[in-house]
Amino acid sequence: MGLIDKIKGVFIKDENRLILDDSDEEIAISVNHLTMEFKVTKDKIDTLKEYVIRTIKRNKKGKEKVRVLEDINFNVYKGDRVGILGFNGAGKSTLLKILAGIYEPTQGSITINGKVAPLLELGAGFDKNYTGKNNIYLNGAFLSMDEDFINRKYDEILEFSELGEYINYPVKNYSSGMRAKLGFSVATLVEPDILIIDEILSVGDIKFRKKSSEKIKSMMSEGVTVLLVSHSIGQIREICDKCIWIENGHLIMEGEANEICDAYVRSAKSGKK
Repeated sequence: MGLIDKIKGVFIKDENRLILDDSDEEIAISVNHLTMEFKVTKDKIDTLKEYVIRTIKRNKKGKEKVRVLEDINFNVYKGDRVGILGFNGAGKSTLLKILAGIYEPTQGSITINGKVAPLLELGAGFDKNYTGKNNIYLNGAFLSMDEDFINRKYDEILEFSELGEYINYPVKNYSSGMRAKLGFSVATLVEPDILIIDEILSVGDIKFRKKSSEKIKSMMSEGVTVLLVSHSIGQIREICDKCIWIENGHLIMEGEANEICDAYVRSAKSGKK
């Protein structure tokens, strides 16, 4: 019996508990037989010269496939607030990037019903040589916002980001916190149906963390569907009503948030990973 089966055996006596009976609810996200593989190489080539020489000699190691997610199935219903748990390397962030449209899955399918606002690596798509103002329009375009919409909302973005005159400075001069503030201010400007959050509820200083948390809670109070990856069990318990636990690329459990959090904590204390 493998590790995955052992964990399931400890915490799940009834297989039917893996399926939530929400047949009368409207589905926001449907994930069916989702599998994700990456091609990686173990070669460590530090210079272009070494790369050319080893290419000519044909002694480079071939790439191998690493399966990060395997046969993942679940539904998220409109208005759900779903936490995603798992130890480091479980595949949580990869799953969110697939749902946000950043990665194409190797196998399986996903169905998204509604407008998505991904709060993942805030500011990761910024051009560091452009000013903050230029990057507002650039980042907005990535999020499918048109120029007229950004023009109308520009002052609101600037005020929320708290960047002031620094908005006219190149982003390469920004601290990581300043970039995150600007990214958050743009990403939360839309009125999404689905909010995808990956460990970004602690961006910026204490004042901005409080403001960003209040912003997200305001969006949730309007019935926005939420998927949240966080290593903070307390944060998951506070925000989420349901949970998904992923380990080694497999879905271990899904169900009521406190129940799954309790099982996850027991697993962590027992040393089973």
